[in-house]
Amino acid sequence: MNSSLLADVHDLKSRLEWGQPALTIIDVRDRSTYNHGHITGAISIPLSDLASRATSALHKQRHICVYSDYDTQATQAVEILKAQGFADVSEIHGGLQAWKTIGGATEGV
Repeated sequence: MNSSLLADVHDLKSRLEWGQPALTIIDVRDRSTYNHGHITGAISIPLSDLASRATSALHKQRHICVYSDYDTQATQAVEILKAQGFADVSEIHGGLQAWKTIGGATEGV
């Protein structure tokens, strides 16, 4: 995998803490898993719905970071978005677990 397609959780956390988001975080896990806990501000678009919802739900000018419990699913999501013309897309390697490990903000039950 090309490392430029991976978002580092430390860099992402810094951007959010400094109020420089200009990005959209997408959780591609199923809705039930999302409801139990996700990165604060992440939107839920399950991988199975991503191809059909991406164009209407997302802005092509924003940086998009995607994550899942499995890096293979996140990689697949990046490929789906790039195929639909989203140029600035990256994967949050390690997903929610990596985010929690560095103390990133989460919400959910």
